[in-house]
Amino acid sequence: MPDYDYQADTRPFSQVIEDIGLKDDPKLYIGELINAFGERGFGATLLFFGLLNMVFGAVPGTTTVLGAPMLLIGLQLVTRRDQLWMPRWLLARAIERATYREAVAKVLSPLRKVERLARPRLSVMTSELSEILIGAAIVLLAAVLMLPIPGGNFIPSFIMSMFGFGLLQRDGIAVLIAWAAVALVATAGVVIWLAWGWVAPYLLPVWDWLVSWPAELWNALTGLFT
Repeated sequence: MPDYDYQADTRPFSQVIEDIGLKDDPKLYIGELINAFGERGFGATLLFFGLLNMVFGAVPGTTTVLGAPMLLIGLQLVTRRDQLWMPRWLLARAIERATYREAVAKVLSPLRKVERLARPRLSVMTSELSEILIGAAIVLLAAVLMLPIPGGNFIPSFIMSMFGFGLLQRDGIAVLIAWAAVALVATAGVVIWLAWGWVAPYLLPVWDWLVSWPAELWNALTGLFT
């Protein structure tokens, strides 16, 4: 496998992540990934970790580990940092390269299909102001992702992947899709909250009765034999 000049790398992102898995070293370090993404920086790293979370999110504890880099990316987008920074302890973390290859194999085909459709457009959606807003959304989504919510990883991971893809390709349509998903999730959350506020006063007494009913029945039955 040749040594690429990552700062002048013109390979598609799907090719980059596939090539990373071809190396012989059984361990894949986060530092190696960050270096491989080169100037693609924020968007590439955000997309990559979003995809990993979508694949591995069901494994207990995984979202907490993989969500930390996304939280850092969001904070750096908000503060308009020029280059992506990760702490040494995170760069030194590693995963099995064989496991990485299995995960990448699951996303390569759909990723390549989407790459063929992507192109720079709607530049207002990837402007400096937009990146700050995206960063704020990433911080909130990463915080949700890191919570121990069963099955709660897929939607935040998908949204962050779309933000990352949009920044990587400078494709405003991808960013719009991500914002639309954010709006949909937020709307659903508000509707559920309001619905619970309306329904709870009627449901809670029923629940209390169902809980107490076996005890009342037992007391009635025992009373027949005393």
